[in-house]
Amino acid sequence: MTRSAPALPSLLHRAALLLALVLAVASVPALAAPPTDADINRLLSASRAQSMIDTMLPQIEAMQQQQFQQVAAQRQLNAQQQEQLKRIQARTSQTLRQALSWQQLRPMYVDLYKKTFSKEDVLAMAEFYESAAGQSLLDKTPALMQNVMVAIQARMQPLFTDLQKDLEAIVNEPEKK
Repeated sequence: MTRSAPALPSLLHRAALLLALVLAVASVPALAAPPTDADINRLLSASRAQSMIDTMLPQIEAMQQQQFQQVAAQRQLNAQQQEQLKRIQARTSQTLRQALSWQQLRPMYVDLYKKTFSKEDVLAMAEFYESAAGQSLLDKTPALMQNVMVAIQARMQPLFTDLQKDLEAIVNEPEKK
C-alpha cells in the first residue's frame, strides 16, 4: 500500500496554524518591550511623582514629630533627656529627608517601573497624565484623598465607640475567682 499525499486543504490549514503560531510568538517580545529610562522619566514628570513625594515628606515628618511628643508626654524627662530627644528627632528628620529625597527615590522608581510595566504601559500612562483628564485627576486627587479620610473616619467612629464600650466592660468587670 502506498501512502497518498496529504490533502491540500489539510496541508494549508496546518501551514496557516504554524504561521499564526510563529507570528504570535514573534509579537510577544515586541508587546512586552521594557520601557526606557526616558519613557519612565516622561511618565514620572507627567504624573508629578516628585511633587507627590515632596508633599508627603512634611506629613511624614509631622507624624514622626507627633510620635516623639507622645514619647515625651508618657515619661517625665529631665532637661538633659529632653535635649537628647530633640537631637534624636532632628537626626531622624534629617535621615528621613535624605532617604525620601527625590534624588534617592527616582532611581528606585525607574527600576520598579521597568520591572512592573511594559513600554506600552508606560507610554499609555504618560499620555493619560499629559492629557487634560490626567492633569485634572492629579489636581483633584489630594482633595479626593482628604474626603476619603474624612469618610473613613466617620465610618470608623461608631466602631471605635463600640470598641471603647467593650473595653470598659472588660476593665470594669469584677474578677472571677
